[in-house]
Amino acid sequence: MAEEDTNGSVPLIALPSRQQYTKVGDNHNFDTDTEGDIDTSYSPNMARAHIAAQARPRNRSTRSMVMVASSYAFDWAIILVILGVSFYIGNRPPNRRPFFLADPNISFPFTEHEAVPSWLLLVCNAVIPLVVVLVIALIFVPGNTVPKGTPKLLVWKRRLWELHVGWLGLALSLASAWIITNGMKNLFGKPRPDLLSRCNPDMANYSQYVVGGEDVASGFQRLVSASICRGMDREDADEILQDGFRSYPSGHASSAAAGLIYLSLFISSKFAITFPFLAIAQGNNSATTFSAFPSRIPRPAARPDQHLHAPHNDPLTSRLLSEHNVELASARRQAAAPPIYLLIFAAAPFFTAIFIASSRWYDFRHHGFDILFGFIIGTVCAFFAFRWYHLPISQGAGWAWGPRCSDKAFWAGVGSFSYAMDWEKFDEELPGNEQAAMEEGSAAKFQSTESTGSGGVYGVDSDAASRRRAH
Repeated sequence: MAEEDTNGSVPLIALPSRQQYTKVGDNHNFDTDTEGDIDTSYSPNMARAHIAAQARPRNRSTRSMVMVASSYAFDWAIILVILGVSFYIGNRPPNRRPFFLADPNISFPFTEHEAVPSWLLLVCNAVIPLVVVLVIALIFVPGNTVPKGTPKLLVWKRRLWELHVGWLGLALSLASAWIITNGMKNLFGKPRPDLLSRCNPDMANYSQYVVGGEDVASGFQRLVSASICRGMDREDADEILQDGFRSYPSGHASSAAAGLIYLSLFISSKFAITFPFLAIAQGNNSATTFSAFPSRIPRPAARPDQHLHAPHNDPLTSRLLSEHNVELASARRQAAAPPIYLLIFAAAPFFTAIFIASSRWYDFRHHGFDILFGFIIGTVCAFFAFRWYHLPISQGAGWAWGPRCSDKAFWAGVGSFSYAMDWEKFDEELPGNEQAAMEEGSAAKFQSTESTGSGGVYGVDSDAASRRRAH
């Protein structure tokens, strides 16, 4: 499943702005006072291991690739098991909640021809998203960020990876929504609005089926059991009657939201349809980082002190700080609103899901709360599945997360930075140039800390610390 021959899963790049790299995902801002801000939990040994994991190429052995491929095949197997279990639950008799015959909420007629039958629902929430993901992955991926001279095989690997992950997320969303919905339907056994039409109650023996309310109600206001139902005069009467107790939550609403809202998120991600935003961490969000193949884009060699600790009096650092101030001054030019016509592509699946859910109301198949709750289930599953396999829409430039590493294909455990980086021994020797860089950076850091006594980072002392040195 490996998709790119990079130096680890996260390419090292020089930090082009005033950000202090301390530990994975954290940055110190040079605009603020840094006294007492050193993160002592991120030791030099941990930093060495993290950099070593990025600097070394991944193991490309056949065994490693088989391990990674097997882990994703196992993901598919789990999803198929979930689908099988949900199908089994959906064919089991549900609990049948008692009701009273005078209840107007379950007295609606039985609709023979639904606006969205089950087969059409499957086409809308599964088949169409599968086709759309296929078209987008094969035509619009990897986009315009591919450097010239990139092998076609590498491009096709990226396309197939995005296709695989797009389908995997869709399957996870649908499977999660289906098993949750079917399980809740059978547990609650809530009557549908058209239950009495399905029931055909035995009115002649009404008193035999009363199970509650005898002391507080009279006539048909008393609760009766589902045993009073004789069913409709048709071959599938028993199946229709059992389905009459599966009102909560709405399966059409949950599955429509799970498939179609996931599709809306996928389209928004690939076509960059998001609210304009200001990048918070400039150092880690360069254009190179989000290009299709970062390792194939030429860039100046990073100096060792640029990765961890940059000298305060370094001309390069001063220039970068000045450029950073210019960027901040023109914040309004850092983002712009996408064209409105793109919203049509992203919103169409969402509104289709709303139509499917609303059809269950005027077809008398569900109560209002059943539809709303089912839609919430599908929406949560869609967002969960999308974020499980894809970067955030406003930060990930439309990419899916990369494949797992072979060391953590099935398990990572405590102390793991990421499933994308192989395990590294903290006491493992680094290559000569990396070792020298680490020792130089560490020595400079502690020398600066001892001389200033400010607790700041080398080259990033606060104004207060600078004044103390001046006096």
